[in-house]
Amino acid sequence: MRIAGLAVGVVMTMAAPAEAEWQIRPFLGLTFGGRTTLLDLDQGVGDPNVAFGASALLLGELVGVEADFSRAPGFFQSGQQNLVLHSSATTLTGNIVVALPRRMAEYTLRPYFVGGGGLMRATIGDAFNVLPVARTLAAIDLGGGVTGFFTERIGVSWEIRRFRSVGGNTESQGLSIGGEQLSFWRANMALAIRY
Repeated sequence: MRIAGLAVGVVMTMAAPAEAEWQIRPFLGLTFGGRTTLLDLDQGVGDPNVAFGASALLLGELVGVEADFSRAPGFFQSGQQNLVLHSSATTLTGNIVVALPRRMAEYTLRPYFVGGGGLMRATIGDAFNVLPVARTLAAIDLGGGVTGFFTERIGVSWEIRRFRSVGGNTESQGLSIGGEQLSFWRANMALAIRY
């Protein structure tokens, strides 16, 4: 937390107020390529799954800070075995963003890299309510994307990002094989609103 606070402070002092911009990005996407040691009765963690959420970004000429929230309902369900009645994977992360300078990408797509950390919440409710899972894990994320604006205020953003839990309880009372781990990719398209 101290390092994140220091990073935010450094970024805020680096970006002059006239150069900094706020972006709000509601998005819709897919999770895929998931792996977990948590009890996955339906074997659905690797299947593509719809995800939605939003991010808020304060971006200077080159560097910015971002808060990202996403939710993927049905994350642990495959639709074939029906052993899981409800499930989800939710992430909340704070990130550092490094983008191509705005003056170089004013009339084209602006690529960026993003990385940081936060929390990941996994919930699984089985049909017999015998082995419910509700775990909050520390997580890191890393990815990149591009943003392009049609007008001064409205644009779109495409992004791919990898989420991975770190640490994890090693004494999970039979709800995981080994330490609790969860990882997956998220690809999304967002409406970018610039202020």
